[in-house]
Amino acid sequence: MAEAFTFELVSPEKLVFSGDATEVMVPGTEGYFTVMKDHAPFMTTVKPGVVEAKLDTGEEMKVFVRGGLADVSAKGFTLLAELAKPVSDIDSDFINEEIKTAEDDLNYAIEDKKLSMEEKLNQLKDVKVQLGF
Repeated sequence: MAEAFTFELVSPEKLVFSGDATEVMVPGTEGYFTVMKDHAPFMTTVKPGVVEAKLDTGEEMKVFVRGGLADVSAKGFTLLAELAKPVSDIDSDFINEEIKTAEDDLNYAIEDKKLSMEEKLNQLKDVKVQLGF
């Protein structure tokens, strides 16, 4: 059985989760990565997607994040999310609104930001497909 480590998921509004997990899969900007106990320390950015955590209680937690920063250290794993919402609380209207906002941001973005805005829009469309909406 996998060993547990400290995992915290924080959004600007609140501490979403703080406890022990045995595995956390995260949508990093360079691709999905999985954190387990004694993972090598690193920091990276997170793209819109679904974080999947296996908790030490045996439960699984799935949370949509709009983006953020991931910090893996000897103390554990902290994910600072721009927005975090349990997948169970998400419906097609929510995802469609996220996509509409990203489309509006892309339309008004200055030229040097258009590529990153387009990536965010495509990532949100991928999440919509992943969640079956």
